[in-house]
Amino acid sequence: METKSKNQMAGTLPEGTNSNNNRKLLVVGLIIVLLTINGILFYMQHQKTQQVEEKEEIIRVKNSELENQIKVYEALKADFERQSKELQTLGLANDSLESRIASINADLLKLQSFRNSSFSLKDQRIFKARAANLENQLKQKDAEIAKLKADNQVLTGENTQLKTTSTQLSDTLRVLKSTNTSLTEKVALASRLSAENIQINIINKRGKEKEDSDAEYRAKRVEKIKVSFNLAKNDVAQKESKEILMRLIEPDGSAVYNLSTGSGTFMLEGQETYFTAKRDIVFDNTQQNVSFIYAKGAAYKRGAHTVELYADGVLIGKTGFTLK
Repeated sequence: METKSKNQMAGTLPEGTNSNNNRKLLVVGLIIVLLTINGILFYMQHQKTQQVEEKEEIIRVKNSELENQIKVYEALKADFERQSKELQTLGLANDSLESRIASINADLLKLQSFRNSSFSLKDQRIFKARAANLENQLKQKDAEIAKLKADNQVLTGENTQLKTTSTQLSDTLRVLKSTNTSLTEKVALASRLSAENIQINIINKRGKEKEDSDAEYRAKRVEKIKVSFNLAKNDVAQKESKEILMRLIEPDGSAVYNLSTGSGTFMLEGQETYFTAKRDIVFDNTQQNVSFIYAKGAAYKRGAHTVELYADGVLIGKTGFTLK
């Protein structure tokens, strides 16, 4: 009996011992499962946090890139506006430059709108490329303006010299002009025609011409007035066509005027003046004879009459006669 009990004790454990062992294994298993779950949760949270941080970093980088691009375009705008003012100072206009400034303003508005939306990598590449192109254009235009300024300085110096020369020439021209004006006036005065040997005859109703040394005629016998004279020699006057005007002034001071008989007006000392008749002649400097035969077509007034002769708007002779 004793031997059997020892064998039983050596070959099997008591039931209480197995239950305790199973419980321990279960607890250990649960702990391992919990640790595994916690590890997975921690890993997932870590990944999520890392993703959020990466997204935030991407957004921060994009926002930083956006603000940098805005600053670049604002600087480009300021530089192009500077160029526009420099060209205006040089007296030049550049429509393409103004168009470029307007384009930059449009790009700035677009960039600023990205603050409320996504500034994608594609957008970044597009605006960076545009900015690079604009910077190249800016450099080229700066080089052009620098050359223009240098050329302008040279021109300014030349212009100053030219102004000095021009002033000297103007002074010389004024002297020459004054001298020329004086000579012209002298030539004009010397070239004036002059009527010599002026004679007044009357033609009666029968067509007979009568003369009187006292130049006194009976008014009722006068049908026509004949005025004859010679043009004095003048070597200064040009041989050319001349218009000779005759004014027949009646005793009351008015000139005989009748459009149907060839009367008209001319300018005398700045005033419109009536003439009675005119003749077109070619001055040949031969003391040629010129005559007017004028029929009034009405009764002549009694009293002293005056005859004035004009050429080139200047009085060249004057005489008178009396009708009784």
